[in-house]
Amino acid sequence: MDMAIAAMSVDMNQARLQQELGVSVLKMAMAAETSGVEEALEVVESLDPNLGNNLDVTA
Repeated sequence: MDMAIAAMSVDMNQARLQQELGVSVLKMAMAAETSGVEEALEVVESLDPNLGNNLDVTA
């Protein structure tokens, strides 16, 4: 009976550790995505707003 309790305790700790690891990886992925989006927005904002408004069709 004591071994069953010890095994259950180990299993519960491993499950908790896996969950904490999953949350940490998710937080890292969200932070990377946020920084990527911020960089893309900076690039878009730095573009010339008049770029592409005129089309030269003479050959």
